[in-house]
Amino acid sequence: MTIDPSAPSPPPITNAADALAELVAGNKRFVSGRPEHGHRVSAAAAASGGQQPHAVVVGCIDSRVPLEAIFDQTFGSICVVRSGAHVLDRAVLGSIDFAVAKLGVPLIMVLGHKRCGAVQSTVEALRTNNRPAGDIGYLVDQIAPAVTTIGLDDPDVADKAMRAHVQRTTARMQDITGVPEAMAAGRVDVVGAVYDLDTGLVDLLP
Repeated sequence: MTIDPSAPSPPPITNAADALAELVAGNKRFVSGRPEHGHRVSAAAAASGGQQPHAVVVGCIDSRVPLEAIFDQTFGSICVVRSGAHVLDRAVLGSIDFAVAKLGVPLIMVLGHKRCGAVQSTVEALRTNNRPAGDIGYLVDQIAPAVTTIGLDDPDVADKAMRAHVQRTTARMQDITGVPEAMAAGRVDVVGAVYDLDTGLVDLLP
């Protein structure tokens, strides 16, 4: 498929409900094997004049979870911020803040995924009382509260802790300058979700 750079662009998505609906619809296209978008240079050129993204998706660095692909989004449609197990630091928070304040995205999504290596490593570190050295230890420290909430005796601790960590990260969006006010005014919504590595499906968390 060739994209005509002179063709009129679709109207921008400016509210969270429509942004979320577009991500869900894109994930369905991805799972069904009928994606509309791809990494084509013609699409890149068509979006090069400016950007009007409708969401910022905060996800893990896992190479099996390419965010633009699993939501079937084209160039200029979503901002992507990735770190190990979507752990937050000032750079990540600042990037989300920029997407909301400067680019006007109406939706923040935090996306975890099943069999997350960083979460599993945190479980093992707590079980063995052996915190990794260096900056990996920072990731473990940030994920550990979610693991502790579930408890190491739970047979499904890694999966449940991953979901708890998504919810904790979602709650942290309230710490970003201006986001609580934007949420109260209905300009921004925040959602958590989980990606299934086996099926490709994204499930929204309550």
